[in-house]
Amino acid sequence: MILKSSYIFIISLLIFFSSCKKEQDYIYELNPVTVSQSGSGKDNVKSTIEFISIAYSDLFGTGISSAELIKLDLAYQSFGDRKLIEDMIIRNFLNKPGVQLPTDAQMRSDINAFILKSYLKFFNREAQAFEAWYIKDLIEKNAGINPAMVYYAMMTSNEYRYY
Repeated sequence: MILKSSYIFIISLLIFFSSCKKEQDYIYELNPVTVSQSGSGKDNVKSTIEFISIAYSDLFGTGISSAELIKLDLAYQSFGDRKLIEDMIIRNFLNKPGVQLPTDAQMRSDINAFILKSYLKFFNREAQAFEAWYIKDLIEKNAGINPAMVYYAMMTSNEYRYY
């Protein structure tokens, strides 16, 4: 009986001391990286008239008529869901005759140049490496992607709403 008790005591001591180990601290040598969102320096929201005028001139290469601007501004102001009306305005512009879009063949012949020009045109900055890679990969892997879709995505983004 004493022998069994001593064995149990010795085994429990071994388990106790073998299971209690000091945790090791691991140190990884990494370079500090500052992370910021693209376009995060833009903190001024475009007014309704600025948004409509800039979108029109970006797509048509000319200024919008005052009658059309007033009509679109009135629709914008009278509608409760701002993002929905922005979406409708951009869709309307992209489907209008006279819109200046590159052809699908022009876009696909030099995707990098298309992405660079689009970012400069809509965001007034160059695309970051990951943004350029992502859009290029998307265009290359999807034959259904056309310039109007890329323009639509950029013009309805939050960054386009700011300057």
